[in-house]
Amino acid sequence: MKRKLLDALRGPAGSSAGAWLALALLAAVCAATSAPFRNPQNLLNIARQVSYSGIIALGMTFVIVSGGIDLSVGSLFALCGVSALSAEAAVHASLPTGASFAVACLAALATGALGGALNGAVVCLGSVPPFIATLGSYSIFRSLALWWADSGTVPAGNALFGRIGGSAALGVPTPVWVFVLLAAALDVALAKTPWGRHVAASGASERVAEFAGIRVKRVRFGAYVLTGALCAAAAVLFAGRLESISSSSAGLLYELDAIAAVVIGGAAMSGGSGTLRGTLAGALILGMVSNALDLWGVNVSLQGCVKGAVVIVSVLVQRKRGA
Repeated sequence: MKRKLLDALRGPAGSSAGAWLALALLAAVCAATSAPFRNPQNLLNIARQVSYSGIIALGMTFVIVSGGIDLSVGSLFALCGVSALSAEAAVHASLPTGASFAVACLAALATGALGGALNGAVVCLGSVPPFIATLGSYSIFRSLALWWADSGTVPAGNALFGRIGGSAALGVPTPVWVFVLLAAALDVALAKTPWGRHVAASGASERVAEFAGIRVKRVRFGAYVLTGALCAAAAVLFAGRLESISSSSAGLLYELDAIAAVVIGGAAMSGGSGTLRGTLAGALILGMVSNALDLWGVNVSLQGCVKGAVVIVSVLVQRKRGA
């Protein structure tokens, strides 16, 4: 156990090579079997589609590596989007376009951070198991979003949302850039900073980490707040793409996609190891699988079977490596 903690304090185990190899092999198979898949625009569409849940998966990586889990991210995503667009609508007539957009972003960030803090407080201060705590907040956040929006869709009245959603740099959509840059920055934070090493140590062994002077509850609390803030960032980008947010369908099943991306990326569900590079690869694998199944004409009802099989195989491979 002591050795496990010392390994974690050096940084989370870097096990993303397998995920990137799997991504390369999958891309080769898809490119060989489908001409439309090779279209550069199709590849960009895959990256853009996974960027929203992928950004959330980055935060989920910290939560899982610290030894927790968060089932509420999809509902919090919807609540952040509803709060952002509602706040913008409230000040749209009295503030310039840029200022009202800033208000929307701040509203989303505040909602996400508060939602993450609620999860963190229940888990860390209330000592409620993460699965139960976030299962409860999953219902709370979705219910609040539905109530706030009268169970409908909130439109984006600010033109900046549409510009951001449709903008691109060097031909790559803005959400993809945000996803990749956040993954790079947070990967460094997780692997190279004291807080990142404490996240890994907390997941490796809570008891031993506390003996080593690590404030495990504070570390995990921070992981949940970070995840909430990333839900807010993803919601603002998503609102820009559709220029609206549906309180009932926005973020639906994002929690499953986020967890799957982290697991496929090589993180251990028991905590203590994982990388953001792996999560990035895991998110792209999920997006590529969905796209390929569509191009191959696989029945939509059966596509979930393939995704589920990918997750199960990933976990089995992890166990074999750890044996």
